[in-house]
Amino acid sequence: MAEQSWGNLLRIGVFYDGQYFRAVSNYYHYVHDRKARISLSGLHEFIKAQVSNETGRDARLCQIIDAHYFSGRFSAKQSGERNDLYNDRVFDDILMYQNIVTHYMPFRTDKNGRVQEKGIDVWLALEAYELAIYKRFDIIVLIACDGDYVPLVRKLNTVGCQVMLLSWDFEYTDHYGKQRETRTSQSLLEEVSFPIAMHERIDSRTSKNDQVIDNLFVPPKETRAADTARFSSTALEEPALSEDAEQSEILKLKGGFGFIKNSSTNNVFFYHDVLEGIDFNDLEAGMPVLYTKEKQEDGSYVATKVRVLDQ
Repeated sequence: MAEQSWGNLLRIGVFYDGQYFRAVSNYYHYVHDRKARISLSGLHEFIKAQVSNETGRDARLCQIIDAHYFSGRFSAKQSGERNDLYNDRVFDDILMYQNIVTHYMPFRTDKNGRVQEKGIDVWLALEAYELAIYKRFDIIVLIACDGDYVPLVRKLNTVGCQVMLLSWDFEYTDHYGKQRETRTSQSLLEEVSFPIAMHERIDSRTSKNDQVIDNLFVPPKETRAADTARFSSTALEEPALSEDAEQSEILKLKGGFGFIKNSSTNNVFFYHDVLEGIDFNDLEAGMPVLYTKEKQEDGSYVATKVRVLDQ
């Protein structure tokens, strides 16, 4: 480990792969039994406690002196079309209050219209390595799962900076109703000094009623209050659904997605982020909805906007 400065203070740098962290937070909010988002303040407290446990250093001397969040981002026009502007600003405020520096690159769209994130992992690696040298981190905490970060870990080791990896393995359904699986790269797990399987820590029976684990999640009341504020602020600005909108009812709900009853086609799939005016966790089967849909390459239909009608 690098020679420490500032007496016995152990200097920690935290680096977020933003898209990965968002997927993790969505998983716990919409799919997992916790039904709550990851708390950044609680996560940072967990990191300091974990570093203290791994190094034997007093927790008061384990301090996060730098934190950085890297992610792709839609343009203002695209975010406006998706009704995401307010949501993006709220998250920026959360990052700001936690002293997390943001690094954004524009999302790119391929010829098939699919959104792609390019270059974020390279940017994160370059910044992490440079800051490890200039700020003399003792430990860098990496919140990621991709094997592309293995070269970064090796380079950090050469300058005496150890790496702690916080990772989650889970399954989820994407925007198109396809089953996806997130698994941490085995080579990355083997390369870091301190691999922490967060999904195991959270679901372990020994973690039941553990305050440090419970603090990893935003209290449901706060999450719901934030969602209510978001929906209220956008309600007056919401454009009317297009003339081809259809009316039906929610047929079935699962973890973060559901199906709308449709007699003329197969039931229409919808994902939590196309809802307008309501949080997914407040939905119930049988609720009447107004929705627009688009046809996918395989002939199935996916809802692009869903609004619950007053009952």
